[in-house]
Amino acid sequence: MHTVDEPPREAGGPRTPEPPQDRLVAVAAGREVDPEVHESVLREPPVLEIDRFNLWYGAKQALHRITMLIPLHKVTALVGPSGCGKSTLLRSVNRLNDLVQSVRITGDMRLSGDSIYDPRMDVIELRKRMGMVFQKPNPFPMSIYENVVYSLRIDGETNRGVLDEVCEMSLRGAALWDEVKDRLQDSGLGLSGGQQQRLCIARAIAAEPEVLLLDEPCSALDPIATGKVEDLIQELRGRYSVLIVTHNMQQASRSSDYTAFMYLGRLIEYGATPDIFTKPVLRETEAYVTGRFG
Repeated sequence: MHTVDEPPREAGGPRTPEPPQDRLVAVAAGREVDPEVHESVLREPPVLEIDRFNLWYGAKQALHRITMLIPLHKVTALVGPSGCGKSTLLRSVNRLNDLVQSVRITGDMRLSGDSIYDPRMDVIELRKRMGMVFQKPNPFPMSIYENVVYSLRIDGETNRGVLDEVCEMSLRGAALWDEVKDRLQDSGLGLSGGQQQRLCIARAIAAEPEVLLLDEPCSALDPIATGKVEDLIQELRGRYSVLIVTHNMQQASRSSDYTAFMYLGRLIEYGATPDIFTKPVLRETEAYVTGRFG
């Protein structure tokens, strides 16, 4: 992966913004549009700043000049049709896209003021500052206890008292302690799917991350397990900065403080979740969140 200089905008004076009703048509035609970013977002202190971020897979551009602030200690949902760049953006935050040979980027992201894409950034240390939970639960083939304290183990922590305390605190934080406290030495692979996903969240928060990244964390779960994970996200708000990708509009409306609507690799509208779902500025946003397209 390497960065490239962003090509200069063509001469000819300032660009005229597309009329709101034509935004998605303009995006589909490859034209640049300005997002509608609500004032409520700009008033929040950010934990993560995404600054004119572009990403290509080979010749195909997947993200176009994404600029947005992710508020501190709030839950922010990324929504939009399949292929709109939500997961690509999420994975760019902890540089998982570095693993793709053809990827190149311009722009930057800053975590608590530190440039994520600075060549001097230690990617391993960066990922320790973030917790990542994927679509499919992926507990390690080890005990529930060792799953939770894994990040402490690799940092050299050997004090059993510290490990026990973090294990209990993290499992309580993931609303799983009461269900597993009597079988901490059992394999994490023996848990139900919903319990496995909450175990993965416990493992992530054990490292006290600055940002918790959730990539469709309920897509592989049944409705009951989904409800428990959503309840957990509610518990985490205010204590952690959470960035979640979801296709489920009801989940976004229930679980998040802020919602960003993306389309074909571009940010279209971004604001407080109640405003996005009840009084969005753009009719295209309203059409998407109410299920009329996408």
